[in-house]
Amino acid sequence: MEDTSHRSQHAELGQLAGQGTSSSAPLAPAMASLAVQKRAGRGAVSSGLTHECGVFGAIATGVWPTQIDVAQVICLGLVALQHRGQESAGIVTSEGNCAKNFNVHKGMGMINNIFTDDSMKKLKGNLGIGHTRYSTSAASEEVNCQPFVVHTAHGALAVAHNGELVNCESLRKDVLSRGVGLSTHSDSELITQALCLNPPEGEVGGPDWPARIKHLMQLAPLSYSLVIMLKDKIYGVRDPYGNRPLCIGKIVPLTIGAYRNEKVDKLPAEGWVISSESCGFLSIGARYVREVQPGEIVELTRDGIKTIDIIDCPENRRHAFCIFEYVYFARSDSIFEGQMVYSVRLQCGRQLAREAAVDADIVSSVPESGTAAAHGFAREANLNFAEVLCKNRYVGRTFIQPSTRLRQLGVAKKFGALSENVAGKRLVLIDDSIVRGNTIGPIIKLLRDAGALEVHIRIASPPLLYPCYMGINIPTREELIANKLNAEELAKYVGADSLAYLSVDGLKKAVQLNMAVKRPEQVGHCTACLTGDYPGGLPDELEW
Repeated sequence: MEDTSHRSQHAELGQLAGQGTSSSAPLAPAMASLAVQKRAGRGAVSSGLTHECGVFGAIATGVWPTQIDVAQVICLGLVALQHRGQESAGIVTSEGNCAKNFNVHKGMGMINNIFTDDSMKKLKGNLGIGHTRYSTSAASEEVNCQPFVVHTAHGALAVAHNGELVNCESLRKDVLSRGVGLSTHSDSELITQALCLNPPEGEVGGPDWPARIKHLMQLAPLSYSLVIMLKDKIYGVRDPYGNRPLCIGKIVPLTIGAYRNEKVDKLPAEGWVISSESCGFLSIGARYVREVQPGEIVELTRDGIKTIDIIDCPENRRHAFCIFEYVYFARSDSIFEGQMVYSVRLQCGRQLAREAAVDADIVSSVPESGTAAAHGFAREANLNFAEVLCKNRYVGRTFIQPSTRLRQLGVAKKFGALSENVAGKRLVLIDDSIVRGNTIGPIIKLLRDAGALEVHIRIASPPLLYPCYMGINIPTREELIANKLNAEELAKYVGADSLAYLSVDGLKKAVQLNMAVKRPEQVGHCTACLTGDYPGGLPDELEW
């Protein structure tokens, strides 16, 4: 993508106001004002395209205390999810025998700076959950670090959340009206406190946590994946639309090499993990089992995993998994809907070559997430792939701090050009997306300075036109370059010989080509940021 690891360079948008033609109808003023109201008072929001969270949980099977270092498993799981958030992280563990106290360590910054040897020694336990965060709806402050822990009359409860509640204000009013105080503007604290409310049907002989979770899901159908920890069990919860990802893995014995040909359900379990993505499973000795289904409540105990219930989509609507997980957010080795993200990105490149062919000598990419699509484009177009950009590995991701100035400073020092591969060549450069349009221009100049004869930009996703209100940080239409300039105008603006996007239908085709799902009639993908078609309706219909 026009980076924010790559998403940097978006600086000149203020100069673009009033220039060019819009490539879509203007956003309804009421919708825009409601979006502002929703975020008002809820902390600073970055203007980049960023995911805000990753969640992870682990529980050991068999006899406790376990020989598995659960805290280390969670920490390594969070490292694998670091791309989903770099502002803060936390781990909460339980030894399984005391309902009153959990072991907690949270902090600001990157995971390897937060969790030291000393802090890890304090995180003893047989089960635990973790979280890594990038803020979208609440300020980047330590008070908003997750997982949230609350102490109820029935013991401690810990919650980690990925997503953003679309009807948070109505839920907030409901919680406050019941005499519950809230100390932050975080949706995640709101979810935690809402879980402490008695369900409408009441409870007999103590809390009915599945009933409480179901009540929450009825109050708030979008958008979240949750891991919820009690004294001796973990619940995994995915919203009824399946908007945010969540999957399950099995920790297998280290001698598992002898079982490589066995199906995962035949392998013995030393523990279970649950995660926003599967990309870290192999590095912690786990194997991918399956996704948590949309609307599913799954329970993890020392005895195994089981489905508690599945809540259907409101009004029998189709599911709405975020299509940008495939385009950009997820790590390429993660699995969604029965297919690896890398394969989908490769197919996006193939489809892009069919839709927007161009005479050229070589195909290349903006590292890293544009690379798979570039290989697909090259294969379909029967052109050679060659690296043309050398990425400085020691420059941090320029989007991790919510400051435009810091992002812009990172552009110039991020890439170098491989001039021997570029000189005298007509080049197709593939990127996964364009947000604000001020990263790609300096890259094109760099390549021309290195001797490129032509630079044709191809974007392996459709133009971003609308904000996201479900946990992705695309706050306003004014910051999206595609609302200022069409493809031809944008090519001229950034100095490209041509520029073309993948179509919405082409993206859907690439995503759905090799999907393996049980109920294809329910499958759907959220394309709201591309089409303005929001699952559940427009925000003003959601009490914003």
